Order: sequence, then C-alpha cells, then structure tokens
Amino acid sequence: MTSSGNGLEWHETRAHDGVTVREFTIHAPARPVTGVLWSGPDTGPDAPLVCFGHGASGDRHQRPIPDIARELGTTHGYFGLALDGPVHGRRQVGPGGRDAFWPEWQRTGTAHDMVRDWKLALGTVSRLAEVGSGPVGYWGLSMGTIYGVPLIAAEPRISAAVIGLMGLVREPEHYAPVIREAARAITCPVMFIWQLKDELFAREECLALFDALGSADKRLHANPGLHPAVPPEELAFSTDFLTRHLSGTPWSRDPVFRVSE
Repeated sequence: MTSSGNGLEWHETRAHDGVTVREFTIHAPARPVTGVLWSGPDTGPDAPLVCFGHGASGDRHQRPIPDIARELGTTHGYFGLALDGPVHGRRQVGPGGRDAFWPEWQRTGTAHDMVRDWKLALGTVSRLAEVGSGPVGYWGLSMGTIYGVPLIAAEPRISAAVIGLMGLVREPEHYAPVIREAARAITCPVMFIWQLKDELFAREECLALFDALGSADKRLHANPGLHPAVPPEELAFSTDFLTRHLSGTPWSRDPVFRVSE
C-alpha cells in the first residue's frame, strides 16, 4: 500500500485486458471512500474521465462497468473512476447488496453523503499530475442514477451523462424532492435508458424522471425486458454517446434521412 497524501491510499495495482486498474481508499473524516481508477495504455494527463455509479446489488466492479471502462481506456484513452456505494464493496454493511441498500436509502442525507464522496474522489484524483482536469462524464444505472442525478446536478464538471433504470419516485419521502429538484437542475446532454418491463420502477415514474430533466438535449432509449436486461447494443451506444460529447464531436444536426412533407 502507498499513500499519495490528502488521505489517498493506493492498494492493488494490476494490468487487466489492456488497462491499468488501481484500487484506492480516501480516508475522509466522515467515512472512507473506496474506489478504482482505470486507465489505458495511451491515457495521459487531462484525458476525459468517466465516473461510474453501480447498481444496488453490486459494487465498484459490477458489470458492465469494467467492460465500458476497458473500452474507453483502450480505444479512446479515457480514465474511468468508480466508487463503492454507501454500504457496498469495501464499505459493505451487513449482507451488502440490496438488503443493505434498502434501509440505507431510507436514511435522510444518504444522497448528500454520496455526492460528497463523489466530489471528494473526483477532486482528489484530478489533483494527481498523471490525471489532471480533463472533461468529465457520468455513467450509472439504477442505484447509479439514484445517486447520480444529485451528483450531476451538483458537479459542474460533468458535461454528459448516461442514466436510467430509475424513476421519479414518491418514496422514500425525504428522497423524492431531492431527485425531482436535481433532475430539473441538470442541463448537460443526457442519454436515459429505460426497460419497458422494469419490475422495480413503474413506467410512469421512469417517464416522469425523463420529463423532469432540465437538459435541452436528452434522449430516451426504451428496450423490451426486465430491469437488468439492458441489451448490449445500448451499452455500446452509451459509450459512443459519451465519447462524442467528451471528445468534442457532438451528434450531427443534419438528418441522414428526411421525412417527406
């Protein structure tokens, strides 16, 4: 283990599938922040960085996060940054997973605390000479959206985001106004992934969250299937969405096909 100052402690560093994977802990006063930083062979200072938020049943390495981070690192030279959720991974409480998350979600302040963790982690790694302060994106579904929407609203560095598998819920009561107000405050381009047979969040809730987003550039992608059945092509499209925005090559406004009048 090595320390880089500012409470940052590096653990295991390994090469895997063409990327460098660095595990870390930030020893913060409120609670430790545990995460992983990916980089590709050509990733250099001030390269774009994508923050990843995982689902309630997983941790910082929950798929498809490592797969997307590898693609971004090897093909585009991006950094990837993922944190464990509040009761997940190396911060596991009790059984971890959804069993630990549901009571945590009922706790007032849980979103505020996770946003604080994210801002601390992003600020800490950005101060490293080898990382720097390049463009920042966000990718997170389900619980990654529960905490991601407040983060995107609070972090001006995030300039494009992929979210979804989540709705504008009424419960927990303390959280409902948090996500509603945060969604309205988001102005960056957003891709929203929705599963038409989602068994965790109702159709009207998901559509209400999409409608609440304040961004002028927001795209809704609906797919058949249950909550976890996001098709691989959507993951590929989400990667393309982020790289186009973060690398400064946004979608063309000229239609390929024109509708006859």
